[in-house]
Amino acid sequence: MNLTNHLIIAMPGLMDPMFEKSVSFICQHTEKGAMGLTINRPVEVSFGKLLKQLDIPVKTQTLSEHFAGIPVYLGGPVDTEHGFVLHSSENRSASWGQSLKINDKLSLSSSKDILQAIADGEGPDNFLVTLGYAGWSEGQIEREMQENSWLNVPADNDILFNTPSEQRWERAAEKLGIDIHLISGDIGHA
Repeated sequence: MNLTNHLIIAMPGLMDPMFEKSVSFICQHTEKGAMGLTINRPVEVSFGKLLKQLDIPVKTQTLSEHFAGIPVYLGGPVDTEHGFVLHSSENRSASWGQSLKINDKLSLSSSKDILQAIADGEGPDNFLVTLGYAGWSEGQIEREMQENSWLNVPADNDILFNTPSEQRWERAAEKLGIDIHLISGDIGHA
């Protein structure tokens, strides 16, 4: 099964501190491995502070105040000094460098020009910013799925962009009709 454009939801028994109670959006999954972004681990820096640290001017005070409340997430343990922007793909004349089209509605960008476009009020309607990403080697995510470490569900833009980060783990499981708190952390096979 190709998990591109899916959310993987950590099972209660997954005790790795990086992924415990996490939800990750899988940006790309091939026979060589997978790349995703954890979407519910906010870091101490807001999007507004990140723009300031990168010397990216914000066009208006209203935008500046809005950005102060937008979290930045720890996308995973790999390349944490590098930022990634998961964003909606509206039909706009702008094209941001280093973009990976995930589907017709979502793209992943890692270039500074998308941050400037957002700061200018000309960016995508919806976006999520992470530092770092999660990576799985060939066959690793498949093994972890077989070991009952993860549940998976097709991605939902409402969870990605509108659900508060502290509710994403439960909400993603609810899409499967599951109350994640009622699942045992024990792993077993019948």
